[in-house]
Amino acid sequence: MKTFQKVILFSAIALISVIKVQAADLISAKAFGEALKSNKNLVVIDVNTAENYAKVHVQGAVNIPHQDLYKPGDVKGLIKSPEDLAKIFGSNGVSADKSIVIYDDGSNKYSSRVYWILKYLGASDVKILHKDMDQWKVARIPVTRAATKPAAVTFTPKVNSAIYVSMADVKAKQKNSGTIIIDARSIEQFKGVDEKGESKGHIEGAVNIPYTDLLTDKGAYKSAEQIKQIVSSKGVAKDKEIIVYCNTGIWAAVVYTALNSVLEYPNVKVYDGSYVEWVAGNNPITKN
Repeated sequence: MKTFQKVILFSAIALISVIKVQAADLISAKAFGEALKSNKNLVVIDVNTAENYAKVHVQGAVNIPHQDLYKPGDVKGLIKSPEDLAKIFGSNGVSADKSIVIYDDGSNKYSSRVYWILKYLGASDVKILHKDMDQWKVARIPVTRAATKPAAVTFTPKVNSAIYVSMADVKAKQKNSGTIIIDARSIEQFKGVDEKGESKGHIEGAVNIPYTDLLTDKGAYKSAEQIKQIVSSKGVAKDKEIIVYCNTGIWAAVVYTALNSVLEYPNVKVYDGSYVEWVAGNNPITKN
């Protein structure tokens, strides 16, 4: 009887663990391999450059380089309008009601950025695939060099403005005690002492949590417990409004994903223009 009870207990713990993993929009190679076989509504997006896509990619994956989603101009990284983004995704066979899995070069920077963009556009079922080639081999993920030519579909955006903030929003919330602003860049950039001299400091009131602190050496997201310990040490709590920025919004999306998906913090936003737009707008920067 005791043995049976132990089996039930371990099964319950395993089930809870699975539910917890599924709650986070991160998918393992094994789970992804199973989804490829069973989910006919699944669309896979490779957000690497066209050159990298041509070398090798997941069989059936469409190529939407993350760079194609940004506006041209001096302020790098600003996303295009919802209508323009919807056209890009739709022309590649991606609609808001599809089950979507995104992957990049394994760094999770670009997949997280596109994940946030799709969430902003109102896509409800979006996941990030951790690209570990060793795991891919074990899971037997099929890869190819042949380009996928999807049929165009209609992507109807339902903009989720709750996860997006503008420069004006940041100015309005800078001194709000209920808002925490996170600078996701390196500590050198935060302090304005980076070797390239590209940063003069940070937005006043911001706390520094480098996005790399939330990832393992292999680029995977750390555990919920590890991430919570890191952000809590900087005063980042679940009941706060959290605004994340970096240089151009890419690294900020990693912190967004860690907080919103892994920790399930409900009120996390990305300042899309980030440091580059802030400085271009002649806004004050501090090193304190």
